[in-house]
Amino acid sequence: MLGDLIAEIASQDTGRRVLATTDGVHPVVEVSFEGNGRVLGVPVTEFATYESQMRSDGSMFGEGQGVGMSEKGETYSWHGSGIGTFTGAGGGMHWRGVIYLDSPSDVFSRLNDVVGLFEYDTDGSGKGVSKVSEWK
Repeated sequence: MLGDLIAEIASQDTGRRVLATTDGVHPVVEVSFEGNGRVLGVPVTEFATYESQMRSDGSMFGEGQGVGMSEKGETYSWHGSGIGTFTGAGGGMHWRGVIYLDSPSDVFSRLNDVVGLFEYDTDGSGKGVSKVSEWK
């Protein structure tokens, strides 16, 4: 069951590259991005990288990690994985999956007890919006 919305980040890709294939057929794509938004209501800047590989049905499986910081220097990190599907011509995608968060900061300490479920939508130009809800 979905709980509270704990994060919403608007992002822009900052780099993309194709890595070697792991199976000789489906290349692995690495994407890095930066964004701004709110985590637990606190304004943050975040940057992250994920790798994804096409599956036999045309969807993508991806894993990534990221870090974020508030304007006062409080930090958090995350690691997640999910499934992405293309949303049409131009390379837009809809991702959904699970995210695990961690923080040494008091302002983000609630994240240490949360498993998040995310949705991440991107367009072909590399703009994206992610939303993370608590999984209860």
